Amino acid sequence: MRQLEKQEVRFSSSRAAAGVWGGAACRRWLAPVVGLTTISQGYAQQALRTSLAGEAAAAAVRVMAVSVKAGDFRLQVTPSLALDWNDNINLSATDILSDAILRPTITVGATYPLGKRNLLNLDVSVGYSKYVQHDELSQWSVTSQSGSGWSFDIYINNCSINIHDRFRTSQDAAQESAVAGTGTYGIFENTAGLSSTWDLRDVTLTLGYDHENTLSLFDASSNNSGGQGNLNNNANSMDNTSELFMARVGLAVHPRLSTGVEGTATFSKREQSELNDYNSYSLGIFGDWRPGAYFNVQPRLGYMILDASQTSVSVKAGNANSWYGSLTLAHQPNTVLSYSLTAGHEIRAGIQSDAIESYYVRPSMDWALIRHVTLHTSLFYEHGTLAGGQPTSLQEKGYDWYGGGLNLAYSPMKRVVIALNYRLTLRDSNEASREYAQNMVGLQITYTPQ
Repeated sequence: MRQLEKQEVRFSSSRAAAGVWGGAACRRWLAPVVGLTTISQGYAQQALRTSLAGEAAAAAVRVMAVSVKAGDFRLQVTPSLALDWNDNINLSATDILSDAILRPTITVGATYPLGKRNLLNLDVSVGYSKYVQHDELSQWSVTSQSGSGWSFDIYINNCSINIHDRFRTSQDAAQESAVAGTGTYGIFENTAGLSSTWDLRDVTLTLGYDHENTLSLFDASSNNSGGQGNLNNNANSMDNTSELFMARVGLAVHPRLSTGVEGTATFSKREQSELNDYNSYSLGIFGDWRPGAYFNVQPRLGYMILDASQTSVSVKAGNANSWYGSLTLAHQPNTVLSYSLTAGHEIRAGIQSDAIESYYVRPSMDWALIRHVTLHTSLFYEHGTLAGGQPTSLQEKGYDWYGGGLNLAYSPMKRVVIALNYRLTLRDSNEASREYAQNMVGLQITYTPQ
C-alpha cells in the first residue's frame, strides 16, 4: 500500500497499551490491535478475531529489535527463565494441590525482505513447564506475544496480501474461565490462511480465510479429579476443525475517524461426539476514533448466530443467538502513565456446553515509576452463562470469574530484565464444586540482545 511505505510505528512504554500508532493507512484501516491478547477468546466472531490477531503479529514484526544482521537478514534470540509458585494447580475447592513450576523459554524472531516491499518473517517461542512435585502436568509449550508462526507479506500496488501459518498452545487452566477442578487442561491451535487488503483511498476492503485445527493436549481419560471438576470427562470435546471467513469494509469519514461494516462465518466440526458441530455467523459495524496521537477508541456492535447441528450422542443441539459488542480504548497521557480498557459481550464455543454467553471487562494500567522500573497492573471480570445444548447431568449453569495481577519489572543492566509477578484468580459458581481461589507468584529473568 502506498501509505504503508511511509509508515512510522510508535509504541507506548507499556505492554497494556501496546497498540500500533503507525502510518496513515494503518491508523485508518487496520482493525484494533489493542486488547487482542485477551484472557478468553470468543468464537462466534472467531474468523474476525483470528484476522485481527494476525494483523497485530504483523505490526509487531515490523518493529522487532535487531540483534544479528547479515545483509538483509534479521535475527533476534531472546531467552528467559521463570520460577512460579502456584497454591492451587488443580483449581479445586477441596483437596487443593500446590507446586513450584520452572519455565525456561527461548524466543526466536527473524525477518527477510524479498524485494523492496515484500517481507518473510518467523516468530517462534518454545518453552517447557516443569512441575517439581506433579510431573504429570509438565509439558512443552509453543507461544509468543505476537503469535508464533511464519508469515509472508506481499504488496502489489495498493493491495497487500498476507500468507501465514500461526500456532500456539494454551495450558494455563486458570486463564480459561469455563475450566475448574483440574490442572490437566491444554489446547494446541494451528491457523493457516491468507488475507488481502485493498486500499482505495477513502474506502478499504479486507477479505480473509483461515483453516484452524484445535487439539486437546490431555486425553479425557487422564483426568482423575472426578465429577464435573474434570470438564465432565470431556477434555477431548475441545478437538475441532474450523473454516473461518471474514470480510470488512472501512470508510474514512475524517482523518481521525473511520467506520465500517464487518461480517464473519465459521464452520466448525468437533472431532469427538461429546458436543455438537456448529456454524456461526456475525454481522456488525465497527469504528476507530483517534482524538490524539496517544489516544484510541474502538467500538464494535452487531449480531451473532451460533447454529448447532445434532452430531453429539448425548447432548441435544441448541442454538445460541445474541448481540455482540465491545469497547476498547488505550491512552498514554504522559511518559509515566498509560492505561487500557476492554469491555463487551460475546458468545463463544463451550467446553461442557455447545456455547457460553459472557459479559466481560478488563482494565489495565502501566506506570514508569522510576528509571529502569515499570509496574503493570491489571484486573479482569467475566460473568458467563452456559448456552445451547448441554448434558442433562450438568449442574453448573453460570459462573463469575475475576481477579487481577501485578508485574514489577526492573532492568539492572542494558539487556537484562528481572520481573516479579503476582496473579489472583477467583471463580464463583452455582455449583460449589466448581469454585476455587488461586494465587500465583513468580520471578522471571529475560535477556534481550540488541
